[in-house]
Amino acid sequence: MQVIKQLLYVLTLILFITFVGCQKPNKEDAEWIQLFNGQDLDNWIAKIHHYETGDNFDSTFRVKDDMIQVRYDNYGELNDRFGHLFYKTPFSKYHLKLEYRFVGTPQPGTPEWAHFNSGVMFHAQDPASILKEQDWPIAVEMQFLCSLGDGNPRPTGNMCSPGTDIHYRDSLYKDHCLYSTSKTYPPGEWVKAELIVYGDSLITHVINDDTVLQYTKPTMGGGVVSGYDPKVFVEGKPLTSGYIGLQSEGQPIDFRNIYLKELK
Repeated sequence: MQVIKQLLYVLTLILFITFVGCQKPNKEDAEWIQLFNGQDLDNWIAKIHHYETGDNFDSTFRVKDDMIQVRYDNYGELNDRFGHLFYKTPFSKYHLKLEYRFVGTPQPGTPEWAHFNSGVMFHAQDPASILKEQDWPIAVEMQFLCSLGDGNPRPTGNMCSPGTDIHYRDSLYKDHCLYSTSKTYPPGEWVKAELIVYGDSLITHVINDDTVLQYTKPTMGGGVVSGYDPKVFVEGKPLTSGYIGLQSEGQPIDFRNIYLKELK
């Protein structure tokens, strides 16, 4: 009988410890900030080419079914109305994670290079400083692509550099975009993207848990951007922090599960 009581005591203790362990919040998870609440665009700022900052023309960015959707219902021709949806707070050292999927077909007038093309901008200038007729924000982009259905590889998680430069393998990288080593994913498939940023030091792109690209030393430079306020652009200035923005390039796309953890 005494042995049975001891066994029951041990079993009860194990169950109690297991229960407490399940109830205790994970310290790492508690550090993640939910940037998108799944309900509205509070804390987000739209900037669309040809419109003032804060004008979310035609509800280009909208919320449905716990997703941020990019749509062009009443656009007609795209007319270079490329847009971005910026989170209200700048960050410097952080781990960003989100999921995206391409849907639908490109809006009429979307240039061929923008078909099934989007991304997330980071280290971007303050959206309040982007002029009405400025075509792109000064930023670094983690570019998202998917298959065009032609059988050719089309990696995602690439780097593009509107108004910026980066160093790759210890040398200044002079082209506008740098392809990653990721797989090619079809339209309609959810893809998990992660961006790990240490100021103007190391930047890492991760796609579906695979590290696909790393580079360093983002600075202002490189051309591509036009129509900006010259007081904002300082050639060679290190980009140690900035705003995060989801991209609209004429292709419908969905974003969800957007979280950020600040790093030391």
